[in-house]
Amino acid sequence: MQKLVARAPAKVNLTLRVLRRRADGFHDLASLVSFAGAADLLSLAPDAAFGLEVSGPTAPAAGPQGENLVLRAADALKERVAGLRLGRFHLVKRLPVAAGIGGGSSDAAAALRLLAQLNGLDLADPRLLDAARVVGSDVPVCLAPRARMMRGVGDQLSPALDLPPLPAVLVNCRVMVPTAPVFRALGLQPGEDLPGPPHGEAVPAGRAALLDFLARTPNDLEPPAQSVAPQIGHVKALLQADPRARFVRMSGSGATVFALTDTCRDAAALAKAVSAAHPDWWVRPTVLR
Repeated sequence: MQKLVARAPAKVNLTLRVLRRRADGFHDLASLVSFAGAADLLSLAPDAAFGLEVSGPTAPAAGPQGENLVLRAADALKERVAGLRLGRFHLVKRLPVAAGIGGGSSDAAAALRLLAQLNGLDLADPRLLDAARVVGSDVPVCLAPRARMMRGVGDQLSPALDLPPLPAVLVNCRVMVPTAPVFRALGLQPGEDLPGPPHGEAVPAGRAALLDFLARTPNDLEPPAQSVAPQIGHVKALLQADPRARFVRMSGSGATVFALTDTCRDAAALAKAVSAAHPDWWVRPTVLR
């Protein structure tokens, strides 16, 4: 068989409410998740020696291959599916690492999709979903990368949502922000709720109403992330000062910040301006869906 190929798109948290810290130490969340055009690329050579090769511009930051979520996902599925056909993966790493856009989780989900294709498994197969949950809380929503409402610890997903296309710019100042320190900085004790506005279930269909919904529903991880990495505030301020940016927010636990614009042309122009001012930053114009 020829190589199988899958994109692993960046996950962008348009909203992110931290509802409470559970007694087991995990946090219950509510988040409106979308996906970008920017992506890693994963291929699978069927029945070759099981393993992983990583290349691409952000590969050096991806860490030891043995810890890569692609291999963890394959191992998790192998434990659940007897006689699973495997192969050798090649990951072209383009997305920044520890950046709040679920790069590793999306890579793991892409690996599960490729193995499902190779083994004739449906994406709704409970063994596939169980493997995704074991690998990480963001992996299930990345398994079929469409805009969705995500709740709990990533285990409760709405049906796919038909959001209006959102032209955007993704900006990462090359500061790695691991998730654990951000949640520690949030400071919730086990069993403690985080006060804040309710996170609605119904997502408005129109662009104007959606932007209003976003403005009323924050990313609760922004303040603790900025205490860990103050550079996030500098990126936000830079984008907010540009009139082409209609809405600016940090994604996930940081440090990637997104700016929504009116048109793809505005997104491209804004990205060009940011790249010119900060050529060492990772900057991508895209469309969120």
